Amino acid sequence: MSEGKKGFFSRLKEGLAKTRDNIVAGIDAVFYGSSEIDDDFYEELEETLIMGDIGVNATNDIMERMKEEVKKKHLRHPSECKQLLVESIKEQMRVEETAYEFEHKQSVIFIIGVNGVGKTTSVGKLAGILKAQGNKVLIAAADTFRAAAGDQLAEWAHRAGVDMIGGTDGADPASVIFDAVNAAKARNVDVLICDTAGRLHNKRNLMEELKKMNRIIDREFPNVHRENLIVLDGTTGQNALAQAREFGEVANLTGIILTKMDGTAKGGIAVAIQSELNVPVKYIGVGETIDDLQKFDVDDFVNALFDMKPEQESDFSQDV
Repeated sequence: MSEGKKGFFSRLKEGLAKTRDNIVAGIDAVFYGSSEIDDDFYEELEETLIMGDIGVNATNDIMERMKEEVKKKHLRHPSECKQLLVESIKEQMRVEETAYEFEHKQSVIFIIGVNGVGKTTSVGKLAGILKAQGNKVLIAAADTFRAAAGDQLAEWAHRAGVDMIGGTDGADPASVIFDAVNAAKARNVDVLICDTAGRLHNKRNLMEELKKMNRIIDREFPNVHRENLIVLDGTTGQNALAQAREFGEVANLTGIILTKMDGTAKGGIAVAIQSELNVPVKYIGVGETIDDLQKFDVDDFVNALFDMKPEQESDFSQDV
C-alpha cells in the first residue's frame, strides 16, 4: 500500500470512528454476548445492522450469505463468525461496474445532487484529482440558480488549478453547458466537469433541465464518454438513499460521491446505497481539503469500519 493510500486509510479509519462506535460496538456485543448461534443471535444481529443504517434489504442479503457460510463451515460459537460477517458485507458492496473510464477517455461528467451535500466542493476536489493524474480539466458552473455558487466554484477551480466557464446568476444553465462544451473542444480538454443545480421547482423541471443539457452535449460533443455522479451527504443516512432513488428516476446514475463521512455515525449507509442501488460508490470524502476525497475501495472501507488492518483478510471470498 502506497504512503498516500496509507495516509488516507488512517483518515478513513479516524473518520469512521462515530460509525464504528454506533455499529461495531453493537455487533461485538451480539457476537461476544451470545452463547450459541441460534435464532435469537441472528435476530439480534439483524436488528443491530438495520439500526446502523445498513438498510433492510442489504441486511437480509448479508444475513443470508452469512448463514450459508456458517452451515458450510459447521460453526458453533458466535465469536467464530464475526469475520464471516465482515466478508459478507464486502461481498454485498461489490458491484460489477466500478470502472473509472473517464480517467482515460475524453469525458463529460455531470455532478448532481441536492443543495448542501457538498456538491460544489466535490466538483473542485474531483477536478484536482483528475488534473493531478495528468488530465486537462475544465469546469462548467451550470448551477446558476444558487446565489454565490459560481464564486464558490471559482475558488475551488483556482485551488485545483483548472479553468472554469460560468454564467451570470439566473442564466440558462444549458447556455453555460453550450459555452463549456465548445470551450472544451477548442482547448482539447480531457474532462469537462459540470456543476448542476441542486434543486429545481419539481422533478419535472429537473428532468427537463437535464434533458436540455444532455441534448446540447449529444449535438455538440457526440461520442464523448458520459458520467452522472450523484453527491450524497453521509450524515443524512436513509435520506441519502431516498435522494439517490429520486435522481435515479431522472438521470442514469453511473456513480456516487459520498461526502462528510468524517462527521457521521451513519456511515453504514454506504453499504445500503451501493448494494441496494447497484450503483458504485466511486469516491468518498472524509474532510475539507482536496486530498480528503479519494477513490472508494470496498475492502479499505470495511476494514476501516471494523478497525482491521488492510492485510487482515480471510479466505471467505474464495469459498463463495
